[in-house]
Order: sequence, then structure tokens, then C-alpha cells
Amino acid sequence: MKIAIIGTGNLGSSIAKGLIKNKSFTSLYLSDKNTAAVQAFYKEDYVTITSDNAEAVKKSDVVIFALQPRHIEGVMESVAKCIKKHHVIMSVAAGFEIFKIESLIGADKNIIRVMPNTAISIGKSMTCLAANNKGEEKIELAKKIFNQLGATMVIPEEQIQAATVICASGIAFWMRLIRATTQGAIQLGFEADEAHELAVQTCFGSASLLLESGKHPEQEIDRVTTPSGCTIEGLNAMEHQGLSSALIQGIVASFEKINHLKQS
Repeated sequence: MKIAIIGTGNLGSSIAKGLIKNKSFTSLYLSDKNTAAVQAFYKEDYVTITSDNAEAVKKSDVVIFALQPRHIEGVMESVAKCIKKHHVIMSVAAGFEIFKIESLIGADKNIIRVMPNTAISIGKSMTCLAANNKGEEKIELAKKIFNQLGATMVIPEEQIQAATVICASGIAFWMRLIRATTQGAIQLGFEADEAHELAVQTCFGSASLLLESGKHPEQEIDRVTTPSGCTIEGLNAMEHQGLSSALIQGIVASFEKINHLKQS
């Protein structure tokens, strides 16, 4: 596959790292006006660094626009003439809907919205995909690419905003929970590096248990909560302080914010 990534900020670079790690291309063009920002990729085999977006599009079959919403429209307009019917156009811009992309490059093009998270750089992303009518013919190709970089789920476009909150913003939510666990471990007497390792590995183990078993979280919770034990004591204290409620409120607040940004 000949792939181009237009925009190499945090997310674009993360996608590039994941593709390089998995050798998921025959050629990879990384295009950004600031080529100095991608110095780390210069020595990679079959990777070309450029500031010429049109060149990147012409030399590729799959084009991933990893740009902020305020930049993507201008960039797409500037390369629209280079986009042909064989191209598969993917966009990770939050809030930039398929109909807007169609208005710029044509509804006859293969268009897929992609919502990954930064764990894509280590092949552990949860990536959601939504396509236009033409792009549905290429959805399996998109899954093939992003399944090498984690897991994928095909969803209706109207759920992309919610997926952004759960999967992309969700990375930050889980990081904050891990940090809080680390701080608790330090208060209980562990050194900072020990506390960090304990928190991260336990979080990883929890997620792995659910992935491997397919069980509901409460089933796994029941396995470690004994009558009058310390675990249920801690869980109840957290719930009295609003743990679940705070998480849900935070998710809803993020969703309301992203919808506000979409409308503005």
C-alpha cells in the first residue's frame, strides 16, 4: 500500500509510528509544512518527508488527513484536483463531517472518517470508522490497516462524536485514574517509581482480563470483593465520593463540548 499522511502532529505522528512498526506500507509519505517536526522519520526505509501535500497525494493510494478541523478544509481544497477516484481518503479531524469532505473533493470519492487514539503509536488503538456510500467499498481496507494498529469498530457517522470522547479523550481519562492510583500508592508508602509500576500493570491486567474473558466488569469485581472485606470497603467509599458519577459527568461534558465545537 502506498500511504500518505497529511499533517504530522501528535496523532499523525502516532499513526506513522504504528504503520512503521508494523511495516504496513510499500511507501509512506509524511507531509507537513514543518518538516523539522518529523526528523525522527527521516532515516526510516520507504518513508519520504515532504512539505508538498500535492506530491504526497499523487504518489499515494491511501491519504490520511491528520489535521485539526480549522486546517483541514483549506488543505483539502488545495489538493482536491489531485484526488482521483482510486484514492481512499481518510480523515481524523474531529467534527469535520463526511458531507463537508464530499463538498470539497466530490461524493464520488472513497471517504472514511477515522477516529483512533494516541495508543495507535504502539499498535493498541481503539479506532472507529465511518464511511460515505462510495467509501463503504473500501471499509475492509481501512479495517485491514487499522487492525494492525489495534482494534477497529465500524459505526454510523452520527456516533463518531461520541466515539471521540470514549476512545480519544478516554486515553486522558484513564491516564488520570492511573495517576490517582499512583498517588494513593505513594501515600501508602511506596516509592514513586514503584507506585507507578503497580498502578500501570494493575490497570493493564484489568483490561486484559476483560478482553480475554469477555466478562462484564462486575463479574470480575465480584471475584475480588469478599464479605466485609477491604475491597468492598474501598469501592463503597469511592462511590460515596461520586467516582462513577464523576466519570459519567466528565464523559457527558466532553460530548457536549465537542458538539458545541462542531456547531461553531
